[in-house]
Amino acid sequence: MTAPAADRARYDRATAHLDAPLAIVDLDAFDANAADLVRRAAGKPVRVASKSVRCRALLERVLARDGFQGIMSFTLAESLWLARSGFDDILLAYPSADRAGFAELAADPKLAGAVTVMVDDPAQLDLIDAARAGGREVVRVCLELDTSLKLLGGRVRVGARRSPLHSPAQLAELARSVARRPGFRLVGIMAYEGHIAGVGDTVAGRPLRSRAVRLMQTAARRELAGRRAAVVRAVRAVAPDLEFVNGGGTGSVQHTAAEDAVTEIAAGSGLYLPRLFDNYTSFTGRPAALFAQPVVRRPGVGAVTVLGGGYPASGVAGPDRLPVPYLPEGLRYDPQEGPGEVQTPLLGSPADDLLIGDRVWFRHAKAGELCERFEALHLVRGDEVTATVPTYRGEGHTFL
Repeated sequence: MTAPAADRARYDRATAHLDAPLAIVDLDAFDANAADLVRRAAGKPVRVASKSVRCRALLERVLARDGFQGIMSFTLAESLWLARSGFDDILLAYPSADRAGFAELAADPKLAGAVTVMVDDPAQLDLIDAARAGGREVVRVCLELDTSLKLLGGRVRVGARRSPLHSPAQLAELARSVARRPGFRLVGIMAYEGHIAGVGDTVAGRPLRSRAVRLMQTAARRELAGRRAAVVRAVRAVAPDLEFVNGGGTGSVQHTAAEDAVTEIAAGSGLYLPRLFDNYTSFTGRPAALFAQPVVRRPGVGAVTVLGGGYPASGVAGPDRLPVPYLPEGLRYDPQEGPGEVQTPLLGSPADDLLIGDRVWFRHAKAGELCERFEALHLVRGDEVTATVPTYRGEGHTFL
């Protein structure tokens, strides 16, 4: 029996008492992926990105491991909820316009001590001040550096459109604005190099494109390392007690950890290892998060239909944003239909061995977005479900 076939047999046995659709996390794979992130971070703490996990029990599990420290959250409401749940080191990775949330933050010393908010514009400080509603707690602030690679005098940009702060002078100027302003304390810098950490460098069947991606990423890493070091020097001249400099992402952990200016690494998707991380040469992992859909129809030879399954990931729409049929191996989408909201036809010779009620296992394109579809994750070790834990959705929260 091949390894994928053995995994399928294990997952089917473990969940035989459950009705699909359902989602699982293979704990052996999850723990192995966590250990690999720590290894690649080479002694620097890994801040786990909650967006990629969206399950409190698994956040607690990974943070109990040596090498992990703190959470990188994605909304202010989520940050406050996590702080009330006992997490005490939460970096909000995106600016917020949640006025009610800022009022809560500024009024509660526990929340204000646990949550750091992201800014890249003085107008965001104005919004926070206007939302305080009398709250006088000092708000912890992190500045975000734009990591994009700019070429040809800025006419060509490689990287996500995030912060407008690109140069050391721009970061230092905003740092001075924070330092002059009562009620705020600058504690960190964040720089997420998504064009390196979140873009695979080997594209199946496209060797020239793969080489171009690797060349781009090498150039981007070199440019960013020098600029990030200069930014940190400039900001520390204003705020010498800076607590952290956060960088990285699952795809660039070892490269970012090698920079002296960086004090901690952000990662999260590598715990679940969704399909978008199959296209990297710098590391390998084990698929840990899967979902199963039941076979409900057999429309013909070499074809079955499963219930639901149309769970596309965010980003530019395309085939790489779709879940992939994983087990049994050899199934593919009908090109005329693709994965559908209520049914998904699948083609391939393995379909003829599937019976009504059997399940097909899928991998999502991204990590935590899977949890927006399911209220619970069944935690599998070996061929047993050892626990069933709620996702954010299962606890009544859909933060975005």
